Amino acid sequence: MATARTARTVVATALAAGLTVTALAAPALAAGPAAPAAPAKKDHAATQAALQANVDAGVPGAVAQARVDGRSWTGTAGERGGDDRYRVGSITKTFVATVLLQLQAEGRIDLDDPVEKWLPGLVHGNGHDGRKITVRQLLNHTSGVYSYTEDPEFQQKVFGAGFLEHRYDTWKPRDLVAVATGHAPEFAPGTSWRYSNTNFVLAGLVIEEVTGRPYGKAVENRIIKPLKLRATSVPGTRVNVPQPSSRAYSTLAPEKTSPVHDVTELNPSLAHAAGEMISDSADLQTFYRALLKGRLLPKAELRELTTTVPVSAEYPDFRYGLGISWQKLSCGTEIWGHGGGIHGSLSEAYATRDGRHTLAANINADWTGDTQAVIDAEFCGTVPAKK
Repeated sequence: MATARTARTVVATALAAGLTVTALAAPALAAGPAAPAAPAKKDHAATQAALQANVDAGVPGAVAQARVDGRSWTGTAGERGGDDRYRVGSITKTFVATVLLQLQAEGRIDLDDPVEKWLPGLVHGNGHDGRKITVRQLLNHTSGVYSYTEDPEFQQKVFGAGFLEHRYDTWKPRDLVAVATGHAPEFAPGTSWRYSNTNFVLAGLVIEEVTGRPYGKAVENRIIKPLKLRATSVPGTRVNVPQPSSRAYSTLAPEKTSPVHDVTELNPSLAHAAGEMISDSADLQTFYRALLKGRLLPKAELRELTTTVPVSAEYPDFRYGLGISWQKLSCGTEIWGHGGGIHGSLSEAYATRDGRHTLAANINADWTGDTQAVIDAEFCGTVPAKK
């Protein structure tokens, strides 16, 4: 019988089926029996231990920052600084969903609009039909659209050995969609759930059609600037990570024994609105705290953001909203946020619903380590078992 952690890992892998660990990963799933809710942790010793356990497992560096009732704590292990910037991968999705909800609040779009209304003719072929898919279904991953990051050729070129040759290639978002529509959909829209990075490439394109500008400008003007997120950016085709930052490392293969490569520099257009953003632990906490406290969305739109759908009957303690996930941890604590993975960078950013307790963490390797252990340590006080 699998342990809760093993089960969580298996399901998280299944959500991103066929992907390497770096491929804009889906959030990890919490599993296991619930216990009475734990009080907010003032002592972060368990979190520090979880960071060190990652380094002991072979991760070059790990960083986490938490804030409880206005008091901040920062922990590091290995070759990391507490204010390092890093690629946040799929945490980008929450920013994108927030912008679309803002546009709905302004009456400029309805999330129940068909994708075809905004992107005519783009989602078609091999059974895909944008007339039957809503923008909302993009944001909660119930569209059935195939994820372009599952395409074997794309994987080999972008996440496998081909990365070293193609790391600076520019990918146009419509070309990413074309990779997806070269395959059959996973299911009929609205009938099931499956994590698909194509959903948020499409969501970014919808923002561009509504606003007439790149989706990154909307994120910058509506979220980054108002919240003064000075370490956060939408890089577009910029290949470097601004300083201060550490290097990012990948084996470009699932095997832990494969050679390790420095993958810090890459053209993030391969991820577009599904996962290209850069931030740091302080900014990510500020963002989720502001979002959940209603500073970015009216009450009606915040309710829509946090209206969730099940992802698996086997794991009722993990559900997905609009670009945001909900977990009930083994200690009973409920948290909201997202995980993100991209080459050599695995991140987590979560908060309690009232925003009183927040966490953002990152490790700079993608072939080993356990970021969920950092979440469990911070919110439940769970000390990782020594191996």
